[in-house]
Order: sequence, then structure tokens, then C-alpha cells
Amino acid sequence: MDPIKLTVVSAGLSQPSSTRLLADRLTEAVRSRLAADGREVVVDLVELRELAHPIADNLVTGFPGEALRHAIDSVTDADALIAVTPIFSASYSGLFKSFFDVLEQGALAGKPTLIGATGGTARHSLALDHAVRPLFAYLRAVVQPTAVFAASEDWGSADENGLRQRIDRAADELASVLRGSPATARRTDPFADVVPFAEQLAALRPA
Repeated sequence: MDPIKLTVVSAGLSQPSSTRLLADRLTEAVRSRLAADGREVVVDLVELRELAHPIADNLVTGFPGEALRHAIDSVTDADALIAVTPIFSASYSGLFKSFFDVLEQGALAGKPTLIGATGGTARHSLALDHAVRPLFAYLRAVVQPTAVFAASEDWGSADENGLRQRIDRAADELASVLRGSPATARRTDPFADVVPFAEQLAALRPA
């Protein structure tokens, strides 16, 4: 059985980064669940911090450099995606949005995607549902029901138990999708075979 290709996009700007830490925890949670089923997972990490200049150049010129092309191909070819961004001004970071702006149309169509975000306080968690989730819905990714937000107080305290539970729930959801055929999970579009409305009306008319 072919290994599952999992691409992880982290938009953290600092080193070390809480955004990268959350991405790593989500990745390990998904990988451990699939490993328990005997499935091999190949993980490719895309650190957007290292691609800031190539992304800006691509937005201006329309041509990606070699490193950015590798990142784009990794996301496009992946069986599933984990995407984590810091929250700035109640939304995803500009670097995070710019990377997904340079993807070709349809690159994420039907792709199982787990989203996460980090921020200073829990009040920023709403950005996942009013900004990040709509972005991936527009890109036609299949976003998992549980999105994971980690505030500063979630790390290294009693509150981390709540974060661990959210990570576990989100990992269960993505792993459940990936237990089927990766190619099917990636390419199945529930709207691909919609019958045109005119045909539906014609079928209702008396013979």
C-alpha cells in the first residue's frame, strides 16, 4: 500500500514558534493514529517563514522560484493538508494568505484539510471560523469539523489538557478520512456530478 502524503504548512514567524509547535503536535497525532493501522505517513513540512521573499517575488512576477515551486507541488500533490497560522488583527497572517494566493486554481479541491491557529489570548479563536475556514472553503478543500486554536495560556499549564483533547479530536477526524484510499479522499468532489437543474425538471414532466 502506498504511503500517505501529508503536507504541513506552518506560518509561524519566530524561531521557536508556537505555530510550528501546534503544527508538529497535530502532525504527530495524525501520524500516530495511522501508524496504529499499519499505514506509513510521509510528512513534508512547509515553513512559510523561509519562503517569504520567494512568495513576494511570485506575487509580483508570477513565477515561483525553485524552493517555492517545491512547496506548491508538495501541497498540490499531498493526500491531506495541515495548515496552521498565527492570528494577527483578527485574521490569518498576510504571509499565510499570500502563500495560498499563489496556488493554482483547484489545487486544494477535495483535499482533506485540518486547520489550526495560535494567538495571544483565547478571544482570537473565533478567527478560525470567520476567516481561516471560509478561506479553505473557497479553495474547495474538505475542511475537518474540528479546528484547533492554541492561546499562550494553553502551553505548559493545566489548560494544556484542553488543547490536547482538541488536537486528539481533530486528528481522529483527519485520520478517519485518510483510512480510505488517499487518492479517493483527495480527488472526490461531492459536486462533480451534479445533474443540471434543467435536466431534473425535465425528468419530472409527464411522459
